Amino acid sequence: MQAWNRLSISSPYIGRFAPSPTGPLHFGSLVAALGSWLDARAAGGQWLVRMEDVDEPRCVPRAETAILRALEAFHLHWDGEVLVQSQRKEAYAAALDLLKREGHVFGCACSRKDIEGDRYPGTCRNGTSGRPARSWRIRVPAEPVVFHDRRLGDFEERLEETCGDVVLLRADGYFAYQLAVVVDDAAQGVTDVVRGADLLDSTARQIALHRALGNTPPRHLHMPVVVNAAGQKLSKQTKAAAIESTQAEALTYEALAFLGLNVDSANVAAMLAQATARWRVDS
Repeated sequence: MQAWNRLSISSPYIGRFAPSPTGPLHFGSLVAALGSWLDARAAGGQWLVRMEDVDEPRCVPRAETAILRALEAFHLHWDGEVLVQSQRKEAYAAALDLLKREGHVFGCACSRKDIEGDRYPGTCRNGTSGRPARSWRIRVPAEPVVFHDRRLGDFEERLEETCGDVVLLRADGYFAYQLAVVVDDAAQGVTDVVRGADLLDSTARQIALHRALGNTPPRHLHMPVVVNAAGQKLSKQTKAAAIESTQAEALTYEALAFLGLNVDSANVAAMLAQATARWRVDS
């Protein structure tokens, strides 16, 4: 990441860090938080924090509080109030209603066992053949979704071929991540999404949904993902250890080094100031 150039923007920058409160922050999530924080601060913009707890059954009690305390301990202070997705169901319902009125979505009667692989084949696009709808899906565009990633370059994806029509309201009654994140990014005025490259596959889907809702999609920057010795992404599933505030200096230094930023201070605040001045990203 050392070859990046500072982002040049003409509109106010608003970035965000959006963890899911399924457990405490680990080193990989610290790197993601640092990258998005640095990009916002280097651009003179705002950095928001959002709790993506739309998948409520997976959330862990008190994880939200633990995440916020960890961010504060690492001097990653955010702007404004923390938005919590589980409190925004009315906004997601309104967006889905708009998509229904404009004919962008359809009811789907398929269960997981009805669909082979990861691509939805469009079974219910023209009706459910009398079966009750279990979920709602957006009709993905036939034309390719083209976008530019500030680190990885240009992408083109035909969603009909890669994933098919995307679920917006799940069979269990919960709104899907893809709908919630797009509605919230638009509501918060997010101009730049900086996150791990493991979420690159979601980008074209979210851009298509932004456009269906009449939004201007944000810019994107996907950072390298931290993996363990086995090459697996650090996560709760791979038993990644929680970051400890008592190790803030050492872990901040290590996370900045992972992002290609060398600093010469042992103080977290000073390290962040140096890193902000040295942050470079291709635009």
